[in-house]
This record gives sequence, structure tokens and C-alpha cells, in this order.
Amino acid sequence: MALNNPALSEKAFSDFKESDFKAGAMTVGGTVGKTMVLLALLMVAAVYTWYLYYQGQDVTGFLIVGLIGSLVTSLITIFFKRAAFVTAPLYVILNGLMLGAISAWTDYSYPGIVINAILITVGTLFLMLAIYTLRIIKVTPGFALGIVICTASIALVYLIDIILGFFGINVPFIHETGWIGIGISLFIVAIAALNLLLDFHFIETEAQSGAPKYMEWYAAFGLMVTLIWLYMEILRLLSKLNSRN
Repeated sequence: MALNNPALSEKAFSDFKESDFKAGAMTVGGTVGKTMVLLALLMVAAVYTWYLYYQGQDVTGFLIVGLIGSLVTSLITIFFKRAAFVTAPLYVILNGLMLGAISAWTDYSYPGIVINAILITVGTLFLMLAIYTLRIIKVTPGFALGIVICTASIALVYLIDIILGFFGINVPFIHETGWIGIGISLFIVAIAALNLLLDFHFIETEAQSGAPKYMEWYAAFGLMVTLIWLYMEILRLLSKLNSRN
């Protein structure tokens, strides 16, 4: 079954040997622990740029470095899975620098919006975990394929929007604060949240299959990619709602 998140693709887990297994097998608990480490690093980096912004410093450089650096480290992690124990922490630190800058700018315009976005993101994470654990929604091949198609479509629209942005053109509606724009943001948030189900399913099944230990860092990285995306989309949605007031 193909997955939406390239960091958590089936191929990533299919090429390990028996020698990898002898070094230790991946566990769900180990992956959770490493995810918590990455989350802590992300928060520290984000708080740092947040603090600098409210000290009157220009954090644009942190945004640029974080954006480019997180893109590079994510690609390295995807293609060199064994290096995830180094590249995954670097990825979240760089992403944290970027998120801290974006969050500070947004919170300055709409005070309190960031804490709301964080709470909604955390709440969504636990809600989707409960839905997955209770099998309220079952991750079937058809379900996964639908989420993959939706996610790829969203990524394509964002890419087109970035390219058109260089020519002063925006894709209609996605940046607008009308009901259509809000509806689009709600849809994207829903797709990002449903991606968590695919991540949980993949981590569980691959741990059961005895994937090598280093894959815990890799799987934790993949889960963080989804969580960061979810937070950004929730922040975007709340910004649209606040701008209407």
C-alpha cells in the first residue's frame, strides 16, 4: 500500500536485511520516544526565534535558513534513511526556526492565535490517535489511496501557487478570507489530520514486521512532517477567520 508521506513509503521499509534485524528491531514505543525528542527540539527552536522577534530583532534570516535547511535535510533523510538519527533532529530544529518566525509574525497581528493553533493541533493528534486505536476509521488500501491523491493534489496546487507568485499571480480562493477560502482551508486541515491515520498505521505495521531499529528515527521524522503541516494549515485557517473580524 502506497502512502502519502514519502518519508513513510513502503519502499523505505522493504530493503533491510537480516543483519539489520540483529542490531535491534523497530518498536512503536521507541518511535514514540524519538518523536517526543524531535517535538522538544522543534519547540526549543521555535521559542528561540519567537523570543528574538519580541526582543525587536529581525528574524527574516531565520525564516529563510529554516525553510531552505529543512527542505535540504528532509530530502537527505528520505534518501539516506540510516542517517535519520542525525538529519531528523536537524530537520526539526531548522523547521522550528522557521515556525517560530511565522508564528511570532502571525501572533503579533492576531494575539493569542498561536496558542489556539497549538492546542487544536495537539487535540487533533490525540483525536486521530483515538480514532485509529478504536478502529473507528480503518486504514484500507482504498482509503489510503484517496488520502494520497488528495495530498498530492494539494501539494501540486501549492507548487503552482508558488511559481505563479513570482509573476505576481495567486491561485484563486486559497488565500482569500471568504467562505470559499475558509472552506478550502478546512478541507486541507481535514486531509492533513487524516494523514496521521496513515502514519499511525504504517508505524504500527512496520514495527510488527520487525523493521530495523534506525527506522524509529525515520518514522518519527515522517510523523513530524505531518504534524508540522497540520499546525501550519490550522494557523492559516485561524488567520483567515480572525481577519474577518
